[in-house]
Formats: sequence, C-alpha cells, structure tokens
Amino acid sequence: MNPLKKLAGQTAIYGLSSIIGRFLNFLLIPLYTHVLPEHEYGVVTEMYTYLALLIIILTYGMETAYFRFSESTLDKKKVYATALTSLILTSLIFLVSAVMFSSQIAAVLGYPDNTEYVVWFAMIIAFDAISAIPFAKLRSENKATAFATIKLVNISINIGLNLLFILAAPHLFSETLGFNGLFLGPRAGVGYIFIANLVASSATLLLLFIWSGQIRIGIDLHIWKEMLVYALPLLILGVAGSINETLDRLMLKYRLPLDFESRMAAVGVYGACYKLAMILTLFVQSFRYAAEPFYFSHEKEKDALKTYANIMTYFSAVCGLIFLAIMVYMDIVKTLIGERYHVGLKVVPIILLANVFLGFFYNLSIWYKLRKKTFTGAMITVCGAAITIVGNYFWIPAYGYMASAWVTLVCYMSMAFLSYWIGKKHLPVPYHLPKVIGYIILALGLYYLNGFMPEMPFWMAQIANTFFIFVYLLAVISTNPELLEKLKTLRRPQHDKN
Repeated sequence: MNPLKKLAGQTAIYGLSSIIGRFLNFLLIPLYTHVLPEHEYGVVTEMYTYLALLIIILTYGMETAYFRFSESTLDKKKVYATALTSLILTSLIFLVSAVMFSSQIAAVLGYPDNTEYVVWFAMIIAFDAISAIPFAKLRSENKATAFATIKLVNISINIGLNLLFILAAPHLFSETLGFNGLFLGPRAGVGYIFIANLVASSATLLLLFIWSGQIRIGIDLHIWKEMLVYALPLLILGVAGSINETLDRLMLKYRLPLDFESRMAAVGVYGACYKLAMILTLFVQSFRYAAEPFYFSHEKEKDALKTYANIMTYFSAVCGLIFLAIMVYMDIVKTLIGERYHVGLKVVPIILLANVFLGFFYNLSIWYKLRKKTFTGAMITVCGAAITIVGNYFWIPAYGYMASAWVTLVCYMSMAFLSYWIGKKHLPVPYHLPKVIGYIILALGLYYLNGFMPEMPFWMAQIANTFFIFVYLLAVISTNPELLEKLKTLRRPQHDKN
C-alpha cells in the first residue's frame, strides 16, 4: 500500500475518536457552566490540569519507548510485558500513596472537605497511565479501528454518565424519592463529573485487557534499563509540553491584577476562545497519533527521508487550509461559544498559528526519536516551557490573555525552529521549506485580505469567503501537480488495481 495513503487512512481513524470526544466534551461546557457555580467549575478546570500533568509523569515516556523497542527488538512480547509491568508498579505506588495522604493533599489544594476528589483522581490517573501501553500496542500493530472503538466507548460512558448524573441526579436522588443517601446526593455536581470519568477510565482499562487476550507481566531488566534511558528524557519533554499547553490559564488566575471574579472571567473568555482552534488542534493530534509509529516503521525504507519531507509539505497545506477556513467563516464559528465570550475572539488567529507551529515541531521532532537523541529533544521543549513561564509571568499583568496567546505562539515557533536547526545535522530530511512556509504565509495573506471585504448580506459574505478558500486550494494544487493523482489513489477502488 502507498505509505502516504496508509498514513492518511490511519490519521482519519485515530482522529475519529478524538474529534468526536473533543466535540462532545465541548458541548458539555454549556451544561457545566449552567449547573455549576463559577468556583465549582474552577475546581474542575484545576483538577483536570493536574491530571494532564500527572499522566505524563506516570507514563514517563514509556509509550514512545515501547514503539522504539518493539520495532528494533526481536522479542516484542518481552518489550510489551516490561513496559506494562513497569507502569503497573509505578501507578500502584502512586495510587496507594495518594490514598494514604489524601487528607493532606486535599488541604494543600484548598479542598479540605473533599478528600474524595484526591482519591478519585488518583484512581483515574493510575488507570489511564496503565492504559497507555495497551493503547500503544494497538497503534504499533496498526489496529486503528480497535483503538478508535475503545476510545469511543470511553467517551460514550463519560458523556452518558455526565448527562445522567448532572441532569437526572437531582430528581433521582431527591429527598422526596427517598434516595438522598443512595449515592452522592443532589448537590454533588463536581463529584458527578469526576465519578463519570472514573467509571469511563475503569471500563477502558478492562476493555483493553479483554481485547489483548491476556495480561503479560514480567520485567526484563536489560530491556527495562534501556527503555528507561531512552524514555526518561521524554518525561522532561512531556512535562515541559504540558506546561506549554496549560500553564497560561493557571497563570492568568494568579497574575492578573484584578479582583477574583474578574480574573476568573478572563480565564473563562480565554479558555472558550482557545477552544475555537479545536479543529486544527484535533487534526494535529490525530496526525501525531498516526505519524509516530509510521515514522518508526518506515525508518529503514530507502526513500524514507523523501517521504518525511512530502508529509511535512502536505501537513502544512492542510494546516493552512484549516486556519483559513476557521478565520474566514468566523461569523459561523463564533456561534459555538456564547456572545459574552466574543470579546476574546482576537486571540483565535494567534492560537491557530501557534498550533500550526506545534504541528511543525511534531513533524520535525522525529530526528531525535529515530537517532535516540531524546535528551536533546527534551531540552528544546524545556526552552519552550521557559518562554511560557517567563513570558506569562511578566506580560500577563500588563496585557492579560493577549499576552498568553502571543507567548504561546512565540514558544511553539521557537521550538519548531530549534528542532529544525539542530535536527538537520542528525537527520537531513530534504524539507520543501518554500512550500511549507509559503502555504502558511498564503493563508495569512488571504485572511488579511478577507478583512477588507465590505459589508454585505450574510449569504453573499459566505460565497465571498468560499472564494478565498478556492484560491488557496488552487495555489496548493498548482504547486503540487502530483497531488491530484495522489488524491485519486486514496479514493480508487481495489478492483482498479487488477
């Protein structure tokens, strides 16, 4: 099979569960904000920020290490058992410790009356960390359908229980029905959200073990030590990456020189507008899921470097298209969030462009994974984290969430540039830079010109907006005449090959 066709197909499948899940979770935001007071929704935001960071710490790069060593080691079963057992042991140690000290942790977080939050999240984090290796095994074996199916089951359980608990629980557990003490009671709003996630994570782990047929336990010390040496720098990379993705919202809360309610309102506006970049973020994420095992499996192909370069070119073209589509159709896109949040729409093009460069970084970062230079790669992300911390700390008091948006862009641009500059010495991929950068500049230029469109009826404006999309697509196709043929092969039925 054409390798680009294979990658495109897997990107679509991996992206399916992510796209649906993110979209459904996005639809839950109006529900949460309607039912929960601001301070309770703040608890949700804070706890999930910690969850994202702790998942990275508890998987400590073993997912990528599994990809690497399962391709380069003959005994794939030993690699799988070693990685899985390692995560089970460390996750259990974390879980037991968190439960033992749950009261103290809850007090430090400011929730002394809700130690159950700590216990529930410790269980969620442990289960999700253990699930990382079975999920990685599915990806390594190109079982994209199984991967997406289990992800969708997780999403369905989580969304379904959220709707059940938050909408139905006040009636089901009301005192008039005599069920007030049965579960959490009608006032457990935040608790319902966390319980739904816990049930979904538990079911997912169970499904993964059922799907794999058996749980392989046992550590080969030689393989384990090599995997740790390879993986631990990725832990630094992951933590730094989490800082780049989430710290701005936390720092807004503490660095804005405003009263508490105004600070939380700024966080809400920024967070809501940040979500309008969801389509591009989902494309980058689904591409990353498919590309990492693809790059490892094609490392020894004679035309591997050329394939990597072509992938980067097409990736840039798609990112430019998504950026342009979101911006020219903003009158439609902005209806996804409440009108009171529209004051923050000016951050959207900046965040979109930042995500484009994050995608470039993911493409460019393959050199340090293939050449086992993960420490160098980790240091690049640490540089990005330093930019995030310093930039937000000093600029938020003066410029608010606009500072956070610009710092995010500078961070990801710097990471992409450093990865390219250092990586070309280790893996000389012949990237088509004029095209890669040119498509993004073209998208920015067309977006700029679109801003000069005169006032016109809504339907006429959308026709005019579509014209800008057409111009962009025409430019991409004219600079890649082979692209039409490649697109035809993606749609060609199997009998055409006979």
